[in-house]
Amino acid sequence: MSNVDNVAPLFKDLADHYVACQDCSLYRFCLPLGLHSRDLQLLDKIIKRSQTYKRGQPLFAAETEFTSLYVVRSGSFKTTISTSNGRDQVTGFYFPGEFIGLDAIHQQTYKSNAKALESSSVCELPFDNLQELGKEMPQLQVQLLTRLSKELAGDKGLMLLLGKKAADEKLATFLLSLSQRFKERGFSAAEFQLSMSRGDIANHLGLAVETVSRLFSRFQDEGLITITGKAIALKDMEKLQSLCE
Repeated sequence: MSNVDNVAPLFKDLADHYVACQDCSLYRFCLPLGLHSRDLQLLDKIIKRSQTYKRGQPLFAAETEFTSLYVVRSGSFKTTISTSNGRDQVTGFYFPGEFIGLDAIHQQTYKSNAKALESSSVCELPFDNLQELGKEMPQLQVQLLTRLSKELAGDKGLMLLLGKKAADEKLATFLLSLSQRFKERGFSAAEFQLSMSRGDIANHLGLAVETVSRLFSRFQDEGLITITGKAIALKDMEKLQSLCE
């Protein structure tokens, strides 16, 4: 059976198919970017749009079979891995437009546990269907490789962050990284919600919870930030940047 035969069922009724991706506010950050109308319709037909995940509800578990990639539609998620001493290590936070599960492609098993940090939803991309479409759509493959490259760059940045910086530099870098990610998605770069706990932030940065709490208080006293509940406002970007440097 040819590749065209494999995807042929997806071509039925494309003219009448409503393409939800076109109305999505995250369109320009996702795989559909750069696809022609017909290709976009094909991709849209394989996407599964999920129900809402409640806070703490798992998206997938480590060492389970890899079946799909996920793109955050709303809310946020965290990924963790279990270390040799039985403790969980927070490996990443994911926000609207970002992919979860890319590191599972090679070994065909999910390498981490993914859980919702708040009420959240995802777009599910069944990987077998995605591969078949990719054979017919070079631009789709380019987009996927771009996402893989971006995640690899992020992993290297995290290694530098955890290995070479002092505690205040780590937290300042983390906050500015969140700021940039929200800005790229059309949200405010200066005011956003910290959906993760202080404990998750400390775990992710390799710091004690007490250290993170003390630094938040210090940054607030110095006029760098203001915090109200989970809402944070970055008041002095330049000083935060100078800490990172």
